[in-house]
Amino acid sequence: MLDLNILVRKYYKPVAGWFQAQDDDIDIVYYSDKFNDPPISTQTLNIDYKTLSRHVHDNNIDLLIPETPSATITYEDNNIPMIMVKATYLESNEAVVLGVTYHHCLMDGTAFWTFMANWSALCKHLYEHGDITEFNIPHPPTFEFPNVSHLRNPSKMFEHSEYVLVDADKCVIKFQPGTEKIVVTVLEVSVEQQQTLRQQARDCNVSFTEMLCAVLWKGINGLRLELNPEIGSKSSLYSCAVNPRARMGISSNFCASPTTHTSCEQTVSEIAALDLCDIAQLVHEAIGMCTGEYLISSFDFLLKQRRQELDDERNNRVDKKLMLVYVCPKAVKCIALSSRTFPIYTTDFGFGTPEYVRPPYLPFDGCMRIWPTPLYDARSSNAPLEVYVSLPEHLDLSKSPLLSQFLKENMD
Repeated sequence: MLDLNILVRKYYKPVAGWFQAQDDDIDIVYYSDKFNDPPISTQTLNIDYKTLSRHVHDNNIDLLIPETPSATITYEDNNIPMIMVKATYLESNEAVVLGVTYHHCLMDGTAFWTFMANWSALCKHLYEHGDITEFNIPHPPTFEFPNVSHLRNPSKMFEHSEYVLVDADKCVIKFQPGTEKIVVTVLEVSVEQQQTLRQQARDCNVSFTEMLCAVLWKGINGLRLELNPEIGSKSSLYSCAVNPRARMGISSNFCASPTTHTSCEQTVSEIAALDLCDIAQLVHEAIGMCTGEYLISSFDFLLKQRRQELDDERNNRVDKKLMLVYVCPKAVKCIALSSRTFPIYTTDFGFGTPEYVRPPYLPFDGCMRIWPTPLYDARSSNAPLEVYVSLPEHLDLSKSPLLSQFLKENMD
């Protein structure tokens, strides 16, 4: 893993930093006198390739992912590394698995995959040339946070309903799914199905991703309502992480994340009654909320509340903590995260591009991660897409007319 240390020391020094909470300063990356190389662990397993592949597909976190400390930063808990890596080798030398964990305050998804592209390029160069004398980093990173302070507009007020204040003594720090076991089902959207969705999106004047999210939201909503008709008057929530880089002209080389969350809610019965075009418009409006003014307002809102929480902690008060609304109980939740445009399958460490990259297991009821497959190109939709759906174990997606079409066993 010398290549990772070289990359971090030469190009990504903040990756070697740690957090500290001091006075009213929050989530500060700092350098210690002794340089901190990223924590790396390795293991060699005496199992065959097929067994290892099954562990990857089943997301065996305990076996393949580095064990991380709590990501909650307090005065007592601030020794939190930015990034951790675990490499798993086979005695047969048939394969290697890289498990990577990073803190979201350091990088968003775009910056992370830029980091992985740079790391793999350096590794491949070392493998082929033996040194980095003539190495040119493909994507020079910039660690300053993009300046958005000029977008602040005190005359505009936002509710920021994507967050909720809860009693601190009842706050679950490590987000757990509650009493229900959350399992992940992998849906596959074929090339033909993508073409159909794109046409529907054009007809409704929304994007492909917004139309796909509408299908997922309505499908989960209908499945929940059919199982429990009494929830009709309760809340059906759509939430998504929005990255306005392109819209605001922010370079993808910036590592600090300008991402925020937006959300919208209707009753379960209202979503059931709406057609896909109307639901796609709701999704479109939720994503469109993230203007520059909204973004800086969200940052100000979070900073104010975080300072209050640190002050409460310092003075031994038990008060309120801010949580994203999607971790709170709702009758129906659709939490959309799209990674379909990330260069996930182009990384080459010198021994070829990845055969399979699996997103992390997230124990959030209703979490939907849109993920590319090895040959997928977002511009041409020339290969299937995957959607990793986190739902309670008892929900049967084959009972949903909208979602069952994406189950792989129904495509054979």
